[in-house]
Amino acid sequence: MKVKEITSYLEEIAPLQYAEDFDNVGLLVGKNDAEVTGVLVTLDTLEVTIDEAIEKNCNLIISFHPIIFSGLKKLNGSNYVERVVIKAIENQIAIYAIHTALDNSTQGVSAKICDVLGLINTQILIPKKNILKRLTTYVPIKNAIDLRDSLFKAGAGNIGNYDACSFSVSGETTYRGNENSNPTIGEKGVLQKEKEIQISIIFELKNQAQIMTALKENHPYEEIAYEIITVENSYQNVGMGMIGELSSAQDEKEFLKFLKKTMSTECIKHSALLEKKIKKVAVLGGSGSFAIEAAKKAGADVFISADFKYHDFFKAENSILLADIGHYESEQFTKNLIVDFLTKKITNFAIILSERRTNPIYYL
Repeated sequence: MKVKEITSYLEEIAPLQYAEDFDNVGLLVGKNDAEVTGVLVTLDTLEVTIDEAIEKNCNLIISFHPIIFSGLKKLNGSNYVERVVIKAIENQIAIYAIHTALDNSTQGVSAKICDVLGLINTQILIPKKNILKRLTTYVPIKNAIDLRDSLFKAGAGNIGNYDACSFSVSGETTYRGNENSNPTIGEKGVLQKEKEIQISIIFELKNQAQIMTALKENHPYEEIAYEIITVENSYQNVGMGMIGELSSAQDEKEFLKFLKKTMSTECIKHSALLEKKIKKVAVLGGSGSFAIEAAKKAGADVFISADFKYHDFFKAENSILLADIGHYESEQFTKNLIVDFLTKKITNFAIILSERRTNPIYYL
């Protein structure tokens, strides 16, 4: 199999279009058409990760965090990032990073935390904006059904628990082709009036390429009139963090002990105890202080994330319990998630879970 074939499976659950604008995801090192001997899945790509890939005959590393984040101006091995990239290139090892594309997936990082904690009735905490588009086009009445069906098959018209969603209205269009035109209906140089259907249909950003292909292949006109706009609506199926419920309420101290054990963390930093039961739980893998207000607004009893600063804990304001379990600890099960998914998709290929601990933080 080639690199692109394997990474395309991952993009089924974490399309690169899901990633945040600041992020650097996708194939960072290597070629998409390289033949893969084995896949090593890791949270971080360090020099020891490259060594492990060499030992296990893996020439593709799937990494959650991108080793190249803010760009490289030189490549002389003066820091660990440059050394990793140089070593990967020297040994013809490709590196693919998935990061916030997986953070924003309903099958991603926060969803995995929910699974580990046994949460039920889960949903996205902060639905992502600018992920929905609307296509409006105009087509002769006799071609409307076939065109609409082809757009549905390409992935358009899915809204929540519904598919085949569209809106149509009939009207009259006018056009006149110049001497270089080849009109499907009418004659060049002659003003043509035609009864048409206007079709409006919502689609997800990740499907835009195939939807445009379907439009061009199934529309009868030489020149297709259409417009695509970004819809401001939040999209509940994509976004940061998740919120769910415990099957039964727990005492705060009891819950924190359960959290510490279940997430295998050596310590938990938390805000003041409120002496109330924990039932509704919000989670966000990695640095999640930006989501504190969203967790409060959603009515969470506790918000579990990482990298809270001193002043972030004041934001609890006696209305929520904030629990910082550590960055690595909040994302530690992500590589298991990736391995499990790829193993189900690729049953006859080596998908290896990295044995290296890449957490740079230690506790005394």
